[in-house]
Amino acid sequence: MKNLLAALCTSLALASAHAAVDVAGVKFDDQTRLADQTLTLNGAGLRTKFVFKVYAMGLYLPAKAKGSQAVLASAGPRRIDIVTLRDLTAEQFADALSEGLQKNLSAAEQQALKADSDAFRAALLALKEAKEGTRIQIDFTPGGGTRLIVNGTPRGEAIGDIGFANALLRVWIGDAPAQSDLKSALIGE
Repeated sequence: MKNLLAALCTSLALASAHAAVDVAGVKFDDQTRLADQTLTLNGAGLRTKFVFKVYAMGLYLPAKAKGSQAVLASAGPRRIDIVTLRDLTAEQFADALSEGLQKNLSAAEQQALKADSDAFRAALLALKEAKEGTRIQIDFTPGGGTRLIVNGTPRGEAIGDIGFANALLRVWIGDAPAQSDLKSALIGE
């Protein structure tokens, strides 16, 4: 009986360690690995436009952080994990990111990050399309820059530094986020 109870407790502990958060049918694991480090799901939410579900999104950090400033100040690798819930063109996705950068960065910040923004946009546009169910990951590693990964395949070169990584995050968690309830879900508010 003791062995059965011990096995049951171990199974429950392992199951909860890999529990997933469900957003519109998309599962986000509580943890993932990037650059030999375990990242924790900080939050996950749904991006909608009008009545359409556009994508589910999760934000992974080395440790949970609450609030935009704490997220932006977090050290170490990060992952933005997006799964499309409808077909999108690469141009739609790239335009939305460009608009988000314009809304959340000053003119001086936009100018300073122009080369990085242009390179990231080019990597996105090379995709042509993101069919429903496409997994788009935006990974940042200190010293390694920001990488675009689509369905497990790296696209383009690593881009920028922490400044560019934070600029991208501000599209979703900045002062003028893509969607306020998605921001709240990502930053734990």
